Amino acid sequence: MARTSGFGDSSESGTPRHPALITEAQQSIEDQHRARVKKYLTIMSFRIPALILAALAYGAFGSAWISVGIIALSIPLPWIAVLIANDRPPRSKDEPSRYDNRNSGRAIEPRTDRTIEG
Repeated sequence: MARTSGFGDSSESGTPRHPALITEAQQSIEDQHRARVKKYLTIMSFRIPALILAALAYGAFGSAWISVGIIALSIPLPWIAVLIANDRPPRSKDEPSRYDNRNSGRAIEPRTDRTIEG
């Protein structure tokens, strides 16, 4: 029987090849950036084929309306790609909410002292 650390399911848990997970650390900035670039390139990779498809549709059907429709659908793709790529990873359940409604009253209390000008 193989000796295990008691935390993992396999006998290889805790070895250099399969290190034991001991933290709930977030994904590194480089990994997040790589994932965002991949999303951006995936969405933008539909733009050039859409323009080629518009040209082929014009040649096949002879109608400019079909081509204009395909081009019109490809116009917002850069904007959508940037919005999706710049989005942060979703919050975990354990991440605290930053909004605190306890101080919803007035920020500056009214002054009760009387000033004497002279």
